[in-house]
Amino acid sequence: MVPPVRIAPSILSADFARLGEEVRAIDEAGCDWVHVDVMDGHFVPNLTIGPMVVKALRPHTTKPFDVHLMISPVDGFLDAFAEAGADIMTVHPEAGPHTHRSVQRIKALGKKAGVSLNPATPAKMLDYLIDDIDLVLVMSVNPGFGGQRFIDSQLRKIESVRKMIDKSGRDIALEVDGGIDFETAPRAIAAGADTLVAGTATFRGGPAAYADNIRRLRGS
Repeated sequence: MVPPVRIAPSILSADFARLGEEVRAIDEAGCDWVHVDVMDGHFVPNLTIGPMVVKALRPHTTKPFDVHLMISPVDGFLDAFAEAGADIMTVHPEAGPHTHRSVQRIKALGKKAGVSLNPATPAKMLDYLIDDIDLVLVMSVNPGFGGQRFIDSQLRKIESVRKMIDKSGRDIALEVDGGIDFETAPRAIAAGADTLVAGTATFRGGPAAYADNIRRLRGS
């Protein structure tokens, strides 16, 4: 039996004036993870939130916090986000300087470690990391902003990463983030994704629509 696809709404698209309520709403609507996009205005051209916001949101849900660290250098912030309540921390190879060391630190903190691949970053980057990580995040847009269009070439990368994961025999999540909506979600799933990050598509229509949005993204 194929396990259901996980939906991880990105709170980047939530109403920041009522962020705690929004997290409770997506929890009640049936999300699997809460995706937190952390941007530093340096590694990516946008500035979002830090560990204090993650800590403030932690009491509002027991769902895993899937924290995507688009910051460089990243190592100095791993402990702070772990302490704030992150369950999964995902880093970019380009945010270095030593991705394997970053992964080791995340694991030492008792958290799950992910590696994110930008659109121009090849799947081959995972060759010497696949045995140590818990998640691969394929970016289907260039990181930095929500609401961008899905880059079709990333479907081939998702297929490649799926083969790598299957060959490893390990339980590694294959997450896709960027331009995920009711049209692109089935394509990402068909290519091998088992976890979808969706901001705009989840939060469209307000809290009354969240459960139906999540159900449609999941394909159920």
